[in-house]
Amino acid sequence: MERRSFLKKPGPDLLSAPSPRRRSGRAPSRKSSGALAASWPKSLDTIFGGAELISSAAPSATNGKFQIQVFAAGEIVPGLQVLDAVQNATVQCCHTAPYYFFGKDPTFAFACAIPFGLNARMQNAWMYHGGGLALMREFMKDYNVYNIPAGNTGAQMGGFFRKELKTVADMKGLKMRIGGSAGVVMQKLGLVPQQIAGGDIYPALEKGTIDAAEWVGPYDDEKLGLYKVAKYYYYPGWWEGGPELDLFVNTKAWSELPKDYQSILEAACAEANIDMVAKYDALNPAALRRLVAAGVQLRPFPREIMQASYKAAVEVYDEFATTNAKFKKVYEPWKKFRDEEILWFRVAEQNFDQFMATASQQSAAPAKKG
Repeated sequence: MERRSFLKKPGPDLLSAPSPRRRSGRAPSRKSSGALAASWPKSLDTIFGGAELISSAAPSATNGKFQIQVFAAGEIVPGLQVLDAVQNATVQCCHTAPYYFFGKDPTFAFACAIPFGLNARMQNAWMYHGGGLALMREFMKDYNVYNIPAGNTGAQMGGFFRKELKTVADMKGLKMRIGGSAGVVMQKLGLVPQQIAGGDIYPALEKGTIDAAEWVGPYDDEKLGLYKVAKYYYYPGWWEGGPELDLFVNTKAWSELPKDYQSILEAACAEANIDMVAKYDALNPAALRRLVAAGVQLRPFPREIMQASYKAAVEVYDEFATTNAKFKKVYEPWKKFRDEEILWFRVAEQNFDQFMATASQQSAAPAKKG
């Protein structure tokens, strides 16, 4: 039996003709080719690299028979419209941050990150072994999407601000590029959130259309050049403790994909999930040093702002759970899982990290004379 097409680019069928039949009379597999729309510009080799890794793994594992062509944000679909394109089968898959589609339903954010949520390891635990993936796949059926975890940035920075923040009052009236449910939380503090794709952040900050912007962390932020127009660099990005990136596949395209190709795609996404956070962890330290050397003022968010933000986040989630049954269905088990994970991480991970941070700082300090 011939394998059916998985991916077809809009327009003419890209599939090659079937190869001659074997002696058994069965037709061998024909090639599958098509389009993946990414939400990222090519310049961001870390996050766009996740989409590239997936596209390169497919032909590598199939002797070139399974081809996926990656298109950067804006090449065929704007970065923030990739879900619509997959849902409508304009393209067959996309690589994106699920919380970009928070405006359609806040439940999307659980497949990425919500304020004061999970770190990268906790997110993987939740999705792979805590029931999260099953819940999110059930939710995304309504959007004609089969979702696969396919990347993580690790804990992010809080972004670049034109002015220093000292109190909650300093947040009022600021226009900030910020993604997902964090914008709703920030609104409670008086900030005006803006949803802007990665490649458009610098021009908006440079022109003064926005007063602050967050993206990922030092390596990407340096590439975007945000430090050239805003000097105060805040941490942590409390709204993105471990944001997951996903591959969204059109459900019909997924069902037509042969089982072995499905497995190949799942494995490629798992590799991207591991590789991306590892790459960020390897590249961010040196990038942060370069930013500080270039005059960036590194600042922790004041405790007053952190506490007010946490309070606002809890209020937002309670409001959503009251009015949105889909959100509540995911939020309640998610919250229980998060609280258990935090208890465990406090025992081993947190104590180890704290000790090592202190020990490393002490060993790096110059010895006192005499």
